[in-house]
Amino acid sequence: MPIRVRNEIMPLKKVLLHRPGRELEHIVPDAMDRLLFDDIPYLGSAQAEHDCFARLLREHGAEVVYLEDLTAEVLRSQPALRELFVRDLIAGSGSLAQAYGDAIRERLLSIPDEKELVLTAMAGLPFSELELKRGRLLHELLGDATQFALEPTPNLYFTRDTFASIGSGAALNHMHSAVRNRETVYARYVLRYHPDFAGSVPLYYTPDEPFSIEGGDILNLSPTVLVVGVSQRTMPEAVERLARNIFADEAALIRTVVAVSIPARRAFMHLDTVLTQISRTQFVVHPGILESLRLVELTPDRGGEVRVRELSGSLARVLSDYLGCEAELIQCGGSNEIISQREQWNDGANTLCLAPGSVVTYDRNYVTNRILQEHGIEVHQIPSGELSRGRGGPRCMSMPLIRETEE
Repeated sequence: MPIRVRNEIMPLKKVLLHRPGRELEHIVPDAMDRLLFDDIPYLGSAQAEHDCFARLLREHGAEVVYLEDLTAEVLRSQPALRELFVRDLIAGSGSLAQAYGDAIRERLLSIPDEKELVLTAMAGLPFSELELKRGRLLHELLGDATQFALEPTPNLYFTRDTFASIGSGAALNHMHSAVRNRETVYARYVLRYHPDFAGSVPLYYTPDEPFSIEGGDILNLSPTVLVVGVSQRTMPEAVERLARNIFADEAALIRTVVAVSIPARRAFMHLDTVLTQISRTQFVVHPGILESLRLVELTPDRGGEVRVRELSGSLARVLSDYLGCEAELIQCGGSNEIISQREQWNDGANTLCLAPGSVVTYDRNYVTNRILQEHGIEVHQIPSGELSRGRGGPRCMSMPLIRETEE
């Protein structure tokens, strides 16, 4: 079974990462908003921090695989896919890439090494790297020298976003921002063609669906209950489609989807920026969202329909009911509102569970980390001076493929 994720907390056995690459060096100030960055990370330090993260995961028993390696293995084992892969990248990259598609295709297909092809595509292609027809083209006269024919994909190190493991299946997501559409191509080729996954992973959502959903909003509460955030980047229609598709799979164990509506703000972005599970009964939460939450239960009805009902009671009460035990919410930053907002912005609530009560966090969120330790949580801190500039924490940077199941 190539994917088995029925919870958020049991020992992590296999995880997918992407090591930040040249795409970070292709962010320029005028493109930051479009590329969803608030600052430009320093690549050397970002890679060192990411290597520290990967090393920590291995030290705690997880096999680490990289998106760029798996994609390259697909192309290496099936050379006939190279051209189709490049065409799909161009098709998912917007009108400018499509207008210069021939030059982009020629540049990428000229790269003999499959991994270098993949890394180059991830980094993006400025016009200066393309062989264009020479002459007094209007673009040469009026174009921006920093413009890319194929945009960089600097958000790709947040592997949680593009697809999400759900039980033994996955949601291959429709990204909220058009600039991120191309990111799903890599996961699609891995899941469809890689020998470790091909034919074995049911897809409960695909980018062909019209509504956006991203993996940071998907939380496996238990083998039978999935929690999904309705957020800045995940639409309620997508949650309903996802639930319907899961319920239609007779092999799926999930019979309840709980939609959690959070404020549609960049600071919150996804559910896992304000809520993550850290042990069997404990969660870290940003207190600023507790008063505005709405929770809705979706369950299968006869005839393939979905039954929807709004839930009453607090988040802690609802989680307790589904877990069958008393849930404890630990506040990110504690009771100090200034600290809470600062550390939530730096992903203090975005933890990755290595095992029940053992989590990875950013070292910069020292108040939240201390509070977690006071509640009996084993906290493994990683450096975060550059990785945090992308607005995502350890959970965002990791896509679990296999976790141990509860007995």
